[in-house]
Amino acid sequence: MSYASNDEIRGVLISAGAERVLLPNATVAEMMSRVPVQAVDDAPRWLVGEIGWHGWQVPLVSFARLSGLGEETVAGHNKVVVLKTLSGNPERPYYALLTQSFPQLISVPRDGLLADASEENLPDIVHMRVLLGEQSALLPNLDALEAALDSLTA
Repeated sequence: MSYASNDEIRGVLISAGAERVLLPNATVAEMMSRVPVQAVDDAPRWLVGEIGWHGWQVPLVSFARLSGLGEETVAGHNKVVVLKTLSGNPERPYYALLTQSFPQLISVPRDGLLADASEENLPDIVHMRVLLGEQSALLPNLDALEAALDSLTA
């Protein structure tokens, strides 16, 4: 008997500027659209603001700005993906990423996730670029992303 979960990796594909970012499905708490964003005083450009989510004030991050690989505009039609932190930080158990299009749930065969060997130097926030069929996507370094958020409160 074979289980699909052993043969496939489930992920959520979002757009971040001109890039596509592949997130592990297990970290995604919710996908939402048209979410009001509250500005945060003296925040770096990559911290778009905060959103209210189930009683939490969740930081909203522009992955494109944080990685330095692009620009994203913040408008009323934006979508957000709320992620569970890997660090287990009780003060900030969630954060959100901005995306321009609705996130896409995908299944990638384990042997189908190939590193793009032609890749240029990537920022620390990016673990690697992978090929998904004919297109590429970035695998984010979620630990580095959470460390950037932690540095704001330090």
